[in-house]
Amino acid sequence: MSTDFYKKIIDNNKIWSENKLSEDPDYFQKLAQGQSPPLLWIGCSDSRVPANEIIGAQPGEVFVHRNIANMVVHSDMNMLSVLDYAVNVLKVNHVIVCGHYGCGGVKAAMGNQSIGIIDNWIRHIKDVYRHHRVYLDSIVNEHDRFNAFVEINVKEQVYDLAKTSIVQGAWRNGQELCLHGWVYGLDTGIVKDLQVNLCDNHDLDKVDRLKF
Repeated sequence: MSTDFYKKIIDNNKIWSENKLSEDPDYFQKLAQGQSPPLLWIGCSDSRVPANEIIGAQPGEVFVHRNIANMVVHSDMNMLSVLDYAVNVLKVNHVIVCGHYGCGGVKAAMGNQSIGIIDNWIRHIKDVYRHHRVYLDSIVNEHDRFNAFVEINVKEQVYDLAKTSIVQGAWRNGQELCLHGWVYGLDTGIVKDLQVNLCDNHDLDKVDRLKF
């Protein structure tokens, strides 16, 4: 990070906070009282997909978890801790898994080039490809196949969310909680609703419906 850029972001913070206070002198005092966001956002770490900004949300409105390729990995304690806090403490009503076209993690999973320790993470995305190989390999155009894989990966992560004991426990307790899958277009700024919306476990295979 260059010295000029570092100074710039410090200055930007001061300008931002001053602008907020000019609009509402009590803005930060109110924000400090606590949070009750209705939404958990599980997105990609890509710097071009800032959760709050692309949906016009204000601080305090979105609880956010991000990782490479917006994955829901059942052994990832970071993701599970965020999900548990969002669902059981904050009582969010919606969880959105948002991928994006042009995702580098998804692209890497389509090839076999080793890129270091991240290979272990990419393996989870490769598993998604393996489950949908027949369909994906039938798409001749590489760009179209890439986009289709991005969408399929998001859908699979939504279903993986639904399979967690955290989400199913909330449904069992009658909590209003819906899971959604979106894909963001870097070249348009628009999100595509993939129309995968799960508000109970009825769409899961019987073996995935947990008994408590």
